[in-house]
Amino acid sequence: MENTIKNITYDALVIGGGIAGGEAALNLAVTGYKVLLVEKDLSVGGKMIMLSKVFPTLDCSACITTPKISEISRHPNITIFTGSEVGNIRRVSDTGFVAKVTKNPRYVHVADCTSCQLCEQACPVNVTDQYQFGLVGRKAAFIPFSIASPKAAAIDIENCTLCGACEKVCPTNCIDFTMEPETMNLHVRTVILATGFDLFDAKKMPRYGFGEYKNIITAMQMERQLAPTRPFNTILRPGDGKVPDKVAYVLCVGSRDATVGNPICSQICCMYSIKQAQLLMGALPMADVTIYYINIRSFGKGFEEFYQQAKGMGVNFVKGKIGRISEKENGNLTLRYEDINTGKLMEADHDLVVLSTGVVPPKGIDGLFESETLYLDKFNFVGQADPLANPSKTSIDGVFVAGTATGPMDIPDSILSAGSASSEAISYLIQHL
Repeated sequence: MENTIKNITYDALVIGGGIAGGEAALNLAVTGYKVLLVEKDLSVGGKMIMLSKVFPTLDCSACITTPKISEISRHPNITIFTGSEVGNIRRVSDTGFVAKVTKNPRYVHVADCTSCQLCEQACPVNVTDQYQFGLVGRKAAFIPFSIASPKAAAIDIENCTLCGACEKVCPTNCIDFTMEPETMNLHVRTVILATGFDLFDAKKMPRYGFGEYKNIITAMQMERQLAPTRPFNTILRPGDGKVPDKVAYVLCVGSRDATVGNPICSQICCMYSIKQAQLLMGALPMADVTIYYINIRSFGKGFEEFYQQAKGMGVNFVKGKIGRISEKENGNLTLRYEDINTGKLMEADHDLVVLSTGVVPPKGIDGLFESETLYLDKFNFVGQADPLANPSKTSIDGVFVAGTATGPMDIPDSILSAGSASSEAISYLIQHL
């Protein structure tokens, strides 16, 4: 179903509902502009809402994100489309674009859903929970996670058996299997790209054994185990549910590595690994935590002190390149590595290995604009007109970029970038009345 909405013109289209997109949308909204915020996932909040704490302050990530999301969700000048995608954008005048936006069916009327979770309890289908990064399962009828916004159920139609069990128990009759994708052509005056980043797929480096050995996880999976909304009450290794005694972090997985197509430093991996190591020392006081690194890049405010703090807590730092990881019969893992300081080949045993995966650009940005070319840099992030003088401007007039859509950066820098993008967008709107 496709329709053109001619009577609604948004001042700004913000693509991406993470911390940068939300901040940019809110800045525009409080200034009085009408904003359409489009997010492909079922909840706004991006990756930040999934984190445990932020570095180097160790402030609660959800405690920061949740009030901000609530403010965004309630603001009268912001319209939010979750579970939605922008197909293409075409310029129709010197001062406007038409964006093709598709709202994918949730099969639940959000306004009527009370988040009672009765549909989850009744659903007989178990699938992997992508919001917990595969650590646990979920039902085909589900609420994405406990602090999702909107906190409403959705039906995973690809795995649903259409048994009707969820419909029978729903007290508000909000489940609707007749929903279809709705495509709209919406008029917007300016566009902000806040599409964020993806994480490197560790399966592309088979020598690390991710996906083959159960006790090798990614840092995001560990992040979920450390978060307040964690799936378990403590830290467990997936292979047998045991509490680990010796945990190893392997840095620069899919980062600073031209052989896998990502030669750049992801900037955040060192610090988020050190953050997790500190949290692990608190959660598992008797555990040994070792970080295998090439270089520690502690360049930001308070980063070096944070690194030294981890060393003082007893985190082991080994300057070594991991060549191969193998599994023992008991599920423990042997890391074979080159000690960079001595040049010797070494081996070490651990019972849980965490791969600190790097940042990669999201897919699909290059074909977003129908008649104009969006310049991407050589690493496929959105190109900046001038990284110093005009960091938010793109190659297309009236289109701006925020956050990690331009490349790796930490949360404070993403927020600053969103402020720059929204300011540039406001200036553009004023100039093109």
